[in-house]
Amino acid sequence: MQTRRIGDVQVGAIGLGGMPMSIEGRPDEQRSIATIHAALDAGITLIDTADAYHLHANEVGHNESLIARAVASYGGDTSDVLIATKGGHLRPGDGTWTVNGSPEYLKQACDASLKRLGVEAIGLYQFHRPDPRVPYADSVGAIRDLLDAGKIRMAGISNANPQQIQQANEILGGRLVSVQNQFSPSFRSSEPELELCARLGIAFLPWSPLGGISSAGELGSRFGAFAEVGKAHGVSPQQVCLAWMLAKAPVVIPIPGSSRPETIQDSARAVDLKLSAEEVARLDAA
Repeated sequence: MQTRRIGDVQVGAIGLGGMPMSIEGRPDEQRSIATIHAALDAGITLIDTADAYHLHANEVGHNESLIARAVASYGGDTSDVLIATKGGHLRPGDGTWTVNGSPEYLKQACDASLKRLGVEAIGLYQFHRPDPRVPYADSVGAIRDLLDAGKIRMAGISNANPQQIQQANEILGGRLVSVQNQFSPSFRSSEPELELCARLGIAFLPWSPLGGISSAGELGSRFGAFAEVGKAHGVSPQQVCLAWMLAKAPVVIPIPGSSRPETIQDSARAVDLKLSAEEVARLDAA
């Protein structure tokens, strides 16, 4: 597994998104743990989660707890595994998503995540989504306070625009290490954020890079160029998609969600796929 950098930490160039293992349609725990173990076997060392990845109101942090159990039960060395979690998004239990970016809530959420993950400091903590009722500077200020207090080792933001990236980096005193935004063949409006992160040397973590849980399997039929390039290389369209993202900038670390060992194993092999400049341009235009 090739590596890329988040802050001062080297991680595998492909990460694992944990959300499909905890929300609607989630598998049984045994398969989820097998998926996480398969990711670790493949050299993936970045696992992305959030306290909001759960179904019912009484199981906040389901995905965090699941990942903590899976990593603890893995037979190999996990000292280089970076678990990234997020706070500020909530699921009341009725299938909806809400936000709470108040500093008080974010600090409480971080404390709860610390307990579920069983760590003294969270490796990467990310403000999940802006709250229109709370000044962005106040929310990011809470993340800064958590960083200064040593409760988190690195700070990131998610679902941010270029102005918010610049503002967060300033509030954090230049210590913003990652931006996690939606980016895929069907959702390309985060190109400006990707380009800004590349200029600033901040890791850009595309979420739903294959188009989301319900659409990932149809990527090749929806975007023929990815299927055609995949056929030429003897690989899946999904692998081509991740390799295309890796080719965009050295700061890009896709975090495809997975709930089956075989899909995350296929994703991990994207680091070995070398696309020509012509192929990248063709995919850019798809």
